[in-house]
Amino acid sequence: MRSAVAIVLCLLSFSPALGKEVKAVPDIVDADTIWAGTKKVRLSGIDAPETDQVCLDSAGKTWDCGIEARNQLRSHTTAKVWTCELSGLDLYKRHLGGCKVAGEDISRWLVRNGWALAFRKYSMAYVADEHFAQQHKLGLWSGTFIAPWDWRHRNPDTEILGSSSIPVHAQQALLPVVAEPPSPDCAIKGNLKAANQCIYHVPGGKFYNRLSMDRISDRRWFCSVAEAEAAGCRKSKI
Repeated sequence: MRSAVAIVLCLLSFSPALGKEVKAVPDIVDADTIWAGTKKVRLSGIDAPETDQVCLDSAGKTWDCGIEARNQLRSHTTAKVWTCELSGLDLYKRHLGGCKVAGEDISRWLVRNGWALAFRKYSMAYVADEHFAQQHKLGLWSGTFIAPWDWRHRNPDTEILGSSSIPVHAQQALLPVVAEPPSPDCAIKGNLKAANQCIYHVPGGKFYNRLSMDRISDRRWFCSVAEAEAAGCRKSKI
């Protein structure tokens, strides 16, 4: 019995995120991931579009919805202090947490305004807020898009979402690889399957031009080193 208790105490001692609170004006790297000081925090219960993700607007034209979702969050919380309750670590060693600004639940704000989805796989807390955004055609729901969890592994069978009818060209527009950076400021290349780890390459790096971005499942564009490292990637050593 004593040994079992000792093991539990030992495990708790190696879980620095358990029950901790952090306060900071964060660096927002995408719409569901921030740096709060030295801690990478992934907002729990939601999933927001990646910064290299594209969507279709109400007229069927592509737009950089991932960058827009990030920018909307930055604008909404500019220079404000976030208070985050941390609850554990995810597979990428990011702290999972719920964050508030002046008492407002940031995850709820994102989902209710259509800039993120309720991550039902892990929580049902924001489903009603998602229904509100869908009903009022807000954010992503103003047009057509792929759920962020599907975007990262999209294929010809991937479901296309929208608040109204899906354009006939939606799959043709949304499924292909993003071979070019979504903006000039988002030119860092991520190789998510390099020897079972994620490695990012910055412009000018030795292997930057050699890394092809024409693969859907294991390539990502990042807008900053902070974003790449928040996603669990390390910089190429050469």
